[in-house]
Parts: sequence; structure tokens; C-alpha cells
Amino acid sequence: MIKSRLCDLIGIKYPIIQAGMGPFSNNNLCVAAANAGVLGLLSTSGLFSKETQPWVYNAFCDSGEADRDDDMATAFEKVLKRTYRLVKDKGGVYGPNVMVSAELKEQANIMIETAIKVREENPDMKNHLKVMYTSAGDPMGWGEKIKKAGFTWIHIVPSVKGALRCKKAGVDVIVASGHEGGFHTHWEPLHSMVLLPAVVDAVADDKTLVIGGGGFADGKSLVAGLALGADGILMGTRFLATQESDFHQIWKEGVVKAGDRGTLIARGFVGPARWLRNPRSEEHAKNTLQKSPGVFLGTPDDYSNLDMSLIDFEVESIKATYEGNEEKALMAAGEVAQRIKDMPKVNDMVQNIMKEADEAFAQLSRKFQK
Repeated sequence: MIKSRLCDLIGIKYPIIQAGMGPFSNNNLCVAAANAGVLGLLSTSGLFSKETQPWVYNAFCDSGEADRDDDMATAFEKVLKRTYRLVKDKGGVYGPNVMVSAELKEQANIMIETAIKVREENPDMKNHLKVMYTSAGDPMGWGEKIKKAGFTWIHIVPSVKGALRCKKAGVDVIVASGHEGGFHTHWEPLHSMVLLPAVVDAVADDKTLVIGGGGFADGKSLVAGLALGADGILMGTRFLATQESDFHQIWKEGVVKAGDRGTLIARGFVGPARWLRNPRSEEHAKNTLQKSPGVFLGTPDDYSNLDMSLIDFEVESIKATYEGNEEKALMAAGEVAQRIKDMPKVNDMVQNIMKEADEAFAQLSRKFQK
């Protein structure tokens, strides 16, 4: 059985991280992933939208045994406790994905402090709620609070520059996220085959682990990531299309039905985003080319100079996805969607990935002997 330093560091069976995807909640998916022996991550982006997108917040509460009238901290506390209750008997390990962009600093502080609080109130939670995963912002300034509380700190980056910033901040595990990944991606189209080994060369050592994200979905790609120097892989789209996934059925089916060249890039809430290709996303891409060309040129813009009709279009389309309206739905996914052809149970999928990885290693040994 393949193990890595990631397994030893956080106590998981297999060197796989289930991505903390949004804007749908993934409360049930996280439980299934943790119980399958990988690191389960809770999406928290739905907590930011109680007033602006209540259908997102309501779905988070409904799937996490929180009340729709709860404030952010209360809802999050209930979800953390529910997850613990559902994974502790199987030794599951989990953590939240907290966005730490400058615009969300106040909300991020609330979530990190809530996670610290619930762990201190129940010491056994420290055996399961082990990880703090941060994203969508600068890691500097967060380390003292996270590491002092005893969390293993994971941060995701799109570049070597970002990885070096993580190293300076004291991040324990750095996820190098290639441009082929789903939903929010990067202004510069740097893909995993180049990015991952470059980040490994720049920062990996005895104290700093590197994980590959973007384009990983099976045992063969797990082996490829390990060969490039990673200590494991992060998968989003593959976990999205599972039976336990909280995402709407039309979204999951969209991943399974995606064929060759089944995704495209267009504007997202915080920059470029990768969407499943359909008439709605093609319209959004055309509008993006006219109104936010920097998405395709690697030139960032922001809400101070962006044509907000693009964001309004996305909000309308995400709501349509929640409602099951395929005609108006925008559904994010990674390029790897074209390689996903089924919708298994999470545990079965994980077991098949690890079996395939073992077979891939054995096949390489037979083909390429010294």
C-alpha cells in the first residue's frame, strides 16, 4: 500500500486530499472522504453569503445540521461538531478550507477562532480536526494563530513565488495548484507538469511537504504526482462526481457527461474560473473576452474596475444550478472532467484509486528495469 509523509503527518491512510470545493456546501462529502481514509476538507465559502446569496447559506446549514437563522460562527461550530461526530469512530481526519483574501479577513478570523474554540472544548477533536487549510490569499500573518493552536497548516498556491511566501510564513504543507484545476484558477496558465516539480525543487524539505493539485483523478495520476516529487495529491472534480457529494445532481451529471475539451475559462468571483462547457458558459466566456480580457491575458482586474454585469451573470447562473435549471446553470469543473465517466461511492473510488496506483507502480517496474 502506498503511503507518504502526508499520511504520517496527519494520520490518514492514503496520500489524498479531498478539495474543499464551493460554493455548494460539501458537508456530507467531507464526512465520506474522511471515513474513506483521506483528508476531508469542509468548504466554508457558503458562510459568506447569508445576505447576498441566501440559497448558498441555507444549503450549507441544511446539510450541516445548523439553523438557517444562525450567524456565521454558530453555523460553522455546529458543522465542525457534526463532522467530528460522524468521523470519530472510523478515525477520520478533517479540516476547514478558509479563504484568507484581504476582503475576507474578518470572516476568516471568525472561522479560525471558532475552530480553535471547539477543539479546546473537546480535546478528542484534536485527533480528528487536525488541519487548517487556507486559500485565496496571502499566508503571511496567519501562522502564529493557526500553528499555536496545534493545527497542521496547509495553504494552496499557483506559483513558485507563492510557495516561497508560504515557506516564509511557516506553512507545513503547500499545495501547488495547476491551471487545469476546476473553478477558481490563476491569472497565469501554469499547469501541473511544470508547476509541481518547480515548487518541489523550490521548497520541499524535511519540514515542508508539497501536494499536487489540478489534473489528478485516479491511480495513474497519483503515481505521476509522486514521481514529480509530491507527497500526495488534491482532487476536487473527481470527488464532486460521487454519490455522497452534496453538489446538485445536474452538476455531478455534467462532470460525468463532459467529453473531450469539456471545460473553458471565463470570469469568476475572484478572477479566472474553469467551467463545464455548455451554452451558458460559452456565453459567459464571450462576455468575459469583451469585458474582462485580462482573464485571457494574465492581467488581473478587480471589483474597482470590473464590469459587474459579469458577476451578476455568475450569481444568477449559480442560483440556477441550485434550482436545477440546466439552461441557465454555470457549473465549475477541472479539465480532468473529461476523464471521469462514473459516479461511485467515495470509499469505492478511493479503494480503486489506490489499487490502480499499486498496479501502475508494478507496471512501471516491469517495463523499465535497470
